[in-house]
Amino acid sequence: MSAETPARKKLFVKTYGCQMNVYDSTRMADALAPEGYDEAATPEEADLVLLNTCHIREKAAEKVYSDLGRIKKMAEARKAEGGAGILVGVAGCVAQAEGAEILRRQPMVDFVVGPQAYHRLPELVREARAPGPKRVDTDFPVEDKFEALPKIPRRQTGPTAFLTVQEGCDKFCAFCVVPYTRGAEYSRPVAKLLAEAEALVASGAREITLLGQNVNAYHGEGPEGEIWGLARLLEALAAMEGILRLRYVTSHPRDMSEDLIAAHGSIAKLMPYLHLPVQAGSDKILKAMNRKHTAAEYVAIIDRCRAARPDLAVSGDFIVGFPGETEADFQDTLALVARVGYAQAYSFAYSPRPGTPAADLPQVSEAEKSDRLQRLQALLVKQQQDFAQSRLGMEVEVLLERVGRKPGQMVGRSPWLQGVHLDAPAALMGRIVRAKITEVRANSLAAEMIDAEASAA
Repeated sequence: MSAETPARKKLFVKTYGCQMNVYDSTRMADALAPEGYDEAATPEEADLVLLNTCHIREKAAEKVYSDLGRIKKMAEARKAEGGAGILVGVAGCVAQAEGAEILRRQPMVDFVVGPQAYHRLPELVREARAPGPKRVDTDFPVEDKFEALPKIPRRQTGPTAFLTVQEGCDKFCAFCVVPYTRGAEYSRPVAKLLAEAEALVASGAREITLLGQNVNAYHGEGPEGEIWGLARLLEALAAMEGILRLRYVTSHPRDMSEDLIAAHGSIAKLMPYLHLPVQAGSDKILKAMNRKHTAAEYVAIIDRCRAARPDLAVSGDFIVGFPGETEADFQDTLALVARVGYAQAYSFAYSPRPGTPAADLPQVSEAEKSDRLQRLQALLVKQQQDFAQSRLGMEVEVLLERVGRKPGQMVGRSPWLQGVHLDAPAALMGRIVRAKITEVRANSLAAEMIDAEASAA
C-alpha cells in the first residue's frame, strides 16, 4: 500500500428520525470515504461510530444517551480483550441543541457536530485521533456545506433516492426545535440539484423524493439568476430521462402555492401523495402553536389539491395535548380528521422541548394526553385501513424496489406510498409493473403482476 493511500477503516452510522437525517447520513459517509472509511454493518466492527440524531421528541433524545451507554460498554469490552479503540461522534439535531452537554453526560464521546457543519467531519475525526480537547462544532457556517461535500453522492443502493433541496425553517412553531437546530430556510441552487439528480439516476435511482424541513418553501436560484419555486423544479426533474416518479416531503400549509397545487394535476410523474401536517383542528390551538393558518384554510388547501388530482392520498401530522388544549379543542381535531380523510398519519402526545415557547406554558396532564392520543389514533387507523381496502381489486403501477423475504418475491411501492408484495423476477428491479391488488395486510398490500412492460429501467 502506498504512503498516499490511507488504510481502510470501518464507519457505522446510526440514523434517528426523519428522511432528512437519512440523506444526511449518506452524505456523512461520503465525506469520510476519502479519509479511508468504508461503511460497517454493525457498531461492533466499526472504528468510528457516528450517531446522527433527532431532537423532535423527548424520547428520541433520551434514546441517544441510552445508545451511547451501550456503545461505551461495547468499547470497554473490546479494550479489555486487547482490541483497538473506537471513536464516537454525535451529529444531528441533538448535537446542535445540547452541544457540550453531551460530553458532560457521556465523556466517552470524542466529538459533537451539528447538522449544518457535517462537511467538517474529516477535520473533526483527524482532531479526535490526536491529543487535545474534544471539539463541539455547532456553528452555522457561512460556507455552503453542500459545496464542501463530494459533488456526486458516492453510491445509490436502490431504485429510490432522497434529494435535499431545502433546509431550515422560518416558521417558528411554538412546539418545534427545528429553527434552532437547522437554522433559517435555505434553498439549494437549481443547477446543483439537477446535477445531483442526474448522478442519482445514473447510479440507479428511478424515484426521487425531494426533502426539506419546509420543502414547499423552496425558492432556489435558477440558471439565469431567477428564482424557482418547487413546482418549477418538479417540472424540470419530470423532464429528466430516467426519472419515473417524484415525491416531496415535508410541507407547510402556508407554502402550498397555487402553481404547486396545480402541479399535482399537470405533472404525471408526481405521485398522488401529499404529506401536509396540520397538527390540530382547533383554531385556538393553531394560533397558540403559531401555525398562522386556520383549520378551514387547511381544509380548503386539501380540497384544491384533490380537485387537481382526484386520487390524491393525504398524510398528516398531529399533536394532542398541546398546552391549553381542552376536550372541545380536541373534538375540533377529530372533526377535521373526519372531514379530510387520511390515508396515513403520524400522531404524538405533546412533549415539551427545552428552548421552545410552549415548553414554559401550563401543561395538559399525561393522562389526558394518553386518552386523547388513543382516541385520535383509533380514528386515523380506521381511515388508513379504509383507504387500503379501497385499493383491493384495483390495478395499480408498482415500482419494484427490492427482493422480498420469500423466494421469487419482490417488494415495491404503489403510487400512494404503500408497500406492495408480489411474485416477480428480480431482473425487474427498478421497473414499474402493473399489478392487481389481491389482499390488504396490516401494513402492506399483496398483488399479482399482470404486466411487466409498464416502464423501462
